[in-house]
Amino acid sequence: MKLGVFTTLLSDLSLEESLKYFKSLGIEMVEIGSGGYPGKAHANPDILLNDEKALEEFKALIEKYGLPISALSCHANPVHPDREIAAEHDKAIRDTILLAEKLGIDQINTFSGCPGDSEDAKAPNWVTCPWPNEFSEVLEWQWNEVLIPYWKDLVAFAKAHGVKKIGLELHPGFSVYHTESLLRLREAVGDEIGANLDPSHLIWQGMDPVAVIRALGPAIFHFHAKDTKIDKYNTAVNGVLDTKTYTDEINRSWIFRSVGYGNDAAYWKDIISNLRMVGYDYAISIEHEDSLMSQNEGLTKAVELLKEVLITEETGEAWWV
Repeated sequence: MKLGVFTTLLSDLSLEESLKYFKSLGIEMVEIGSGGYPGKAHANPDILLNDEKALEEFKALIEKYGLPISALSCHANPVHPDREIAAEHDKAIRDTILLAEKLGIDQINTFSGCPGDSEDAKAPNWVTCPWPNEFSEVLEWQWNEVLIPYWKDLVAFAKAHGVKKIGLELHPGFSVYHTESLLRLREAVGDEIGANLDPSHLIWQGMDPVAVIRALGPAIFHFHAKDTKIDKYNTAVNGVLDTKTYTDEINRSWIFRSVGYGNDAAYWKDIISNLRMVGYDYAISIEHEDSLMSQNEGLTKAVELLKEVLITEETGEAWWV
């Protein structure tokens, strides 16, 4: 496994400044935003796909700091009911695929997206319960008429350009948000669909990341190291479906935390060990969204804990057997 980071954390700095800083902390791989919600501060396809000199300079920087790209990330909603937004997000994903091809990278990360409730909808409609019955009808329309056809077409495009893995982040608000929905889309579309697994979103939904890791196995393409702290008192009163702003920490049912501040090292050792058991041996990419810590402190504390818990060497033979 390699210690990685999602570079959007330092979007206010240049790519070179960011890489230099990450290298100094012992980071080994970088996940770079290339459009959609993460932005494209460090990898702008509009430039890199059309300016060969800029592309070569980009490659040279990655080589200079010895930080391979684990994935290009363009989290977006390409099935948004607003056709203008959908087209913009679809372009971000396709441009990311084209850029990955030029860089020799075979995987990207994004969201599944979430449609509206009909062709005339103006906003996404995330269905979370089966009744009244129109909710179930909306859900089936979203999957059969929008989501599956879109992703079949997108996967064909990706395969034609050498991208073999599309890691979807299991994120509430989008159609793929838990184990079952990821596997449903994977079964309908193909093994090119997998997970960019982020435990932080599993934790607050009440899932056990280790159980999810075991259920997904080879469908895990990429991994985000981000933690969540459940506030048992606020959750006891209001449950976990919390729409208060992320900066209203004391009143929220849960908040994102740096690794180790939502759950302890033993918890993370179990996650890492189970990733190894299902055969995942790739980037553990830190995504720092802890509103109680600065960019520097949140990242450095996550790095310190992950250096302690990551498994990096080959096992060798079972000498004691």
